[in-house]
Amino acid sequence: MERLNEYRVMWVLVLFDLPTETKRDIKAYAIFRKNLIRDGFTMFQKSIYVRHCASMENAEVHIKRVHSFLPDFGSVALMCITDKQFGDIKVFYGTKPLKPNAPGQQLELF
Repeated sequence: MERLNEYRVMWVLVLFDLPTETKRDIKAYAIFRKNLIRDGFTMFQKSIYVRHCASMENAEVHIKRVHSFLPDFGSVALMCITDKQFGDIKVFYGTKPLKPNAPGQQLELF
C-alpha cells in the first residue's frame, strides 16, 4: 500500500500577501481566492490555503494551476509538505495548543 503512505501523500500550501488598497486590488484578491477554492483549496488561516494531494505528481498539477491564475501584484508562495509533516503542525491560539482545523481528506477518482 505504498500509494497511500503518509510520506507520499502531499499537502500543497499557498501562502500569500496581496494588496487590498484599491477596488481593483480587492477584486484581484477575491478572484484569486475564488480560484483557489474552485481548485479544491480550503482556508487554513486568512492568507494560507491548503489542498490535499495523493502524490507529488498530483501536487505539481495544482501548483501549475495556481501559477496560471496568479494576480499581477503581491506575493504568493507555494510549499509542499508530506501528510506526516502536516499532521505534526501545532497551532496555538492564546496560550493553549489546539489541533489544526484541517479539511477532510479529498476523494479522487482514477
